[in-house]
Amino acid sequence: MGKIISIANQKGGVGKTTTAINLAASLAVLEHKVLLIDADPQANATSGVGFDPKNIKLSIYEVVIGETEPKDAVLITSTPNLSLIPGHVDLIGAEIELVNLPNREQMLKAQLAKVKDDYDFIIIDCSPSLGLITLNSLCASDSVIIPVQCEYFALEGLGKLLNTIKIVQTRLNPALDLEGILLTMYDSRLRLSNQVVEEVKTHFQHMVFDTIIHRNTKLGEAPSFGESVIMYDAESKGATNYLNFAREILQKNELTRMKESEKIIDVEENEQQ
Repeated sequence: MGKIISIANQKGGVGKTTTAINLAASLAVLEHKVLLIDADPQANATSGVGFDPKNIKLSIYEVVIGETEPKDAVLITSTPNLSLIPGHVDLIGAEIELVNLPNREQMLKAQLAKVKDDYDFIIIDCSPSLGLITLNSLCASDSVIIPVQCEYFALEGLGKLLNTIKIVQTRLNPALDLEGILLTMYDSRLRLSNQVVEEVKTHFQHMVFDTIIHRNTKLGEAPSFGESVIMYDAESKGATNYLNFAREILQKNELTRMKESEKIIDVEENEQQ
């Protein structure tokens, strides 16, 4: 049975979609069968793996409202072992359509139960909000990863998100686990980045992943070519970071062994190239 992981943060610009795309692609490259679900109306994860949202006929919207089966909305990406259920701007309307339905927070969970056994991992890219679609994603998930950027206001809203997760655990999905907090956009040359890393690790300790995602130009370029960074430039720092992150996820779930030296990229290096 596959594991469903949501990538969530109500703040935008924290590397959430970048993490969803590149974690999914890295797990796929490591020979695990992965389904990426774009549950964001902006559909950036969809375009980020090579599909034009304007040409999508079946999306996660039709799946959530029950108009189509999940397997019928699945698209095969150019990355081996990686499939996609695309996003669409119609997801905005789904928030309204679901509001009066019984078990409205459990609609996605019921649908994903039909395909969960077909994949090793299902990665959900949530929208930057705490709305009904994000609640559906959290209710359908086994765990959640929270990307936090190494910048000013990094901790703003994190407490609210953790409280929301606790409410979901208490009332809707007792099995939901916090997979961990992922530090993103790290620049070793900036004192602020180092301060944020120290502060987050001090406050949240074991909840923080060892792997840190550095600022890297290739991470920004890859989506414009409709590719993950590992397919765009496998030798880039961004690709190395996300491969290490995927290995850490696998190790945490006891699916592989990983050397201690592989967990953290040298944080003293210049990560801009």
